[in-house]
Amino acid sequence: MDKRYEVYALADGHFYDTPDRLSAETGEAAPQYAAARRPVPDGWHTARSGDWLTLTPLGEDGAPEPGPAQGWKIHSSATAANAGRVAEIVWDYCVPRRIPFKFVPGPHLLHLRNAKYAGRDTSGKFVTVYPADEEQLHRILTELGELLEGVEGPYILTDLRWGAGPLYVRHGAFARRYVVDERGSLVLAVADGEGNLVPDRRDPSFQVPEWVTLPEFLRPHLEARNTTTVGELPYRVEKALHFSNGGGVYAGSDIRDGSRVVLKEARPHAGLAADGADAVTRLEREKDALELVAGTGVVPEVLDWLTLGEHRFLVMEFLEGRPLNSFFAERHPLLIPDPDPEKTAAYTAWALRVHAAVERAVAAVHERGLVFNDLHVFNIMVAPDEETVHLIDFEAAAPAAENGRQTVAHPGFFAPPDRRGKDVDRYALACLRIALFLPVTSLFVVDRGKAAHLAEVIAEQFPDVPRAFLDEAVAEITRNTRGGEARPATPLVMPGDWPHSRDSMVKALLASATPERADRLFPGDIAQFADGGGLGLAHGAAGVLYALAACGADRYEEGERWLLRHTAPPPPGTPLGLYDGLAGVALILDQLGHRQQALDLVDGVLRENWRNLSSDLHGGLAGLGLVLGHLATATGEKALAEHAAEAADILVRRLAEPVPDTPRRRAGLMRGASGPALFLLRRYEETGDPRAAAAAAEALRRDLACCVLQKASGGLEVDEGWRTLPYLGDGSVGIGLVLDDYLAHTGADGFAAQARAAVPGGREQTLLAHAAGAAPEFERAREGILAAATSRFYAQPGLFQGRAGMVLHLARSSAPGATRERLARQVAGLGWFAMAYQGQLAFPGHQMMRLSMDLATGTAGCLLALASALDAGTDAGDGTGAGTGPRVGAHLPFLPPPKAALTRGSDPES
Repeated sequence: MDKRYEVYALADGHFYDTPDRLSAETGEAAPQYAAARRPVPDGWHTARSGDWLTLTPLGEDGAPEPGPAQGWKIHSSATAANAGRVAEIVWDYCVPRRIPFKFVPGPHLLHLRNAKYAGRDTSGKFVTVYPADEEQLHRILTELGELLEGVEGPYILTDLRWGAGPLYVRHGAFARRYVVDERGSLVLAVADGEGNLVPDRRDPSFQVPEWVTLPEFLRPHLEARNTTTVGELPYRVEKALHFSNGGGVYAGSDIRDGSRVVLKEARPHAGLAADGADAVTRLEREKDALELVAGTGVVPEVLDWLTLGEHRFLVMEFLEGRPLNSFFAERHPLLIPDPDPEKTAAYTAWALRVHAAVERAVAAVHERGLVFNDLHVFNIMVAPDEETVHLIDFEAAAPAAENGRQTVAHPGFFAPPDRRGKDVDRYALACLRIALFLPVTSLFVVDRGKAAHLAEVIAEQFPDVPRAFLDEAVAEITRNTRGGEARPATPLVMPGDWPHSRDSMVKALLASATPERADRLFPGDIAQFADGGGLGLAHGAAGVLYALAACGADRYEEGERWLLRHTAPPPPGTPLGLYDGLAGVALILDQLGHRQQALDLVDGVLRENWRNLSSDLHGGLAGLGLVLGHLATATGEKALAEHAAEAADILVRRLAEPVPDTPRRRAGLMRGASGPALFLLRRYEETGDPRAAAAAAEALRRDLACCVLQKASGGLEVDEGWRTLPYLGDGSVGIGLVLDDYLAHTGADGFAAQARAAVPGGREQTLLAHAAGAAPEFERAREGILAAATSRFYAQPGLFQGRAGMVLHLARSSAPGATRERLARQVAGLGWFAMAYQGQLAFPGHQMMRLSMDLATGTAGCLLALASALDAGTDAGDGTGAGTGPRVGAHLPFLPPPKAALTRGSDPES
């Protein structure tokens, strides 16, 4: 569970949005500190940028005074109680001295910065002050430090603390400059000692860049920082189990007797819950709660309670076992294409026993007068006997007599506001009944009415589940203690009801558009709120416009004008790639008939250090090379063709180097070697260059080397070390798309025939034979990928990380087992996630706490996948989706169905 999504789910009931937006439910503006409401001082400029209100002095020409691009900056932390006063003190100090600064303008935004799952790299930062040099840095720290003496605030993990107050310092960027980092991403930059731009590191620990000398006046503060270590504890910390903004959870041992323990850490003023309680307060609550239910046998026993520096530690008994969520991957019977009825029945019996054990554990807690308040699959420990359960993480627990509301919760088990006291736990127990069989209860955050539909799916897939077990869960989840019923969550049409489902999704997409906003046109994933994210193919306007065009919808001209307006020029820092940035926007603008602006955008990309981009398709050279090649063909511009050839040469050279020896090498279509394989395969088709064919084969082999075969399903999936992935974006199915295209060249007219026709003994023959020789290996891999693409259950609906990707793969695959029956099953399964937006068909995004309309995670991607499966779609042309070739199904850019897929018959087994 990516906790960042919870913050973006606060501002709107339907879509992810930035927390500084007005609440969709209350319609009230968030309160602001008095300093934020002050008039702009004469000679100053103010601006809002994300969470910040920035104040900059103006020069004589009326423009903001230029300052250093980087240096030592000062941060001040603050609490909810003193933030308003801190902002006024900083304002009154900085304005007369013409020192630029910024601060978080309202309590709601400050709370989110300090919340439990806020980013640890930004936590605590309430004010930022920009000194002109080290002399001014020292003077500000001294003078402002005296003014803020005694003020409390959370510790800023990235910085060095000045004394015992709320001021901290770090060396970093002032101006917004960007560089391509070692992973090929565009990130904020600073200049190193030789003037070269390098990434501005913002890890949650204080570090001085190697080319920077720590000022002498900061040295005593660094020494003081290093005096407190965990070595002072009577426990040995052996492994970090979990980190949050409030602290960490560690496995360890008692150095006195060697017994295993768990240590839970709490940082003061950080890790705030909804009620404002910080991590220390919540840890104290947990200690009291565990002591209240001690001896019940369903919770860990408290062993110790101590303080180190300003941090509190709760030491608990180490429980053998695993959290309940970890059992799904190995036990759930729907993770294979054709579930075994006996294994399904055995799983059902086990799940019912586990639920009964959890009910007994919750009842034992209730008997002690306590409400757990945070019951979910990560907080239920299952013992090695796989039957006995314990409840963990009692920081949200509260006396039942208080009859209070929930303040901390997992989204899939979050009780509605009308549930109080023990009813909160009863709601979670009802959600657990659904989650044990279909772990998608985060959908209830969008609409609790979805529970009835999921119960029907469970009844169909798990026939041994007692109907009363499901009906009782639905009744509890959907009931409203204030009267009325939960609104229906399922739209009137389902995905397979084509073309009605197409028309409904198009209406939902257009109804969600916000052309009046500057940051995004269509609501989508939280990634769209990063630099340029609202523009691109994966998460922005370009991707939705592409899907609309691919499915044959009418042109959305207002959306096109929005994209043209917001890329002339594009915002600074916008990434350069196909799916994350400007190359993808250029491709779509060209497809929509705006060629000159497309060329202008590509010219801007080529002025950057594009040769240092990563190799991948998402944001790297492979994607950029495909766009350059397309535009070169479309325009006849020689320079574009030369750049495309150069990109291919760079990738061929990189693939000739040894495989990087990294523990977590990325694989898959978007960020693995399959993206370069796709580009090089298209280069081979265009030029006949055998080096491109051989390099494409090497790239595919590299990705397949990162895959493992699942014993239960026979599916081949990408191994990330802690999980395996079958998906289109970062999993094996994306590799399968390129494998299909590669194998289309290995027949009579393919690599093997060309190798035979080449000059005997020549280099071309060797390279082509090398490429042709990959066919048997790739055919075997394709069989495993097909199994991975035909499982009965996937946790999300999206195109890049969910079931829609399986639909698209099966719709275009030329593999013998890619039957229409299997495709129809995946289309029907996509309906499990169907939701309603203004009465129309829509789909939830990543993490499923809100709907999404983007291509990568949401409704546009599902639309594209369904169009690829159910509709003749658009002209194939050159493969971008914009040409005038034979009519084929909708597809991703540069990935039209291979010829073999186009000629499949109507026989379900064809």
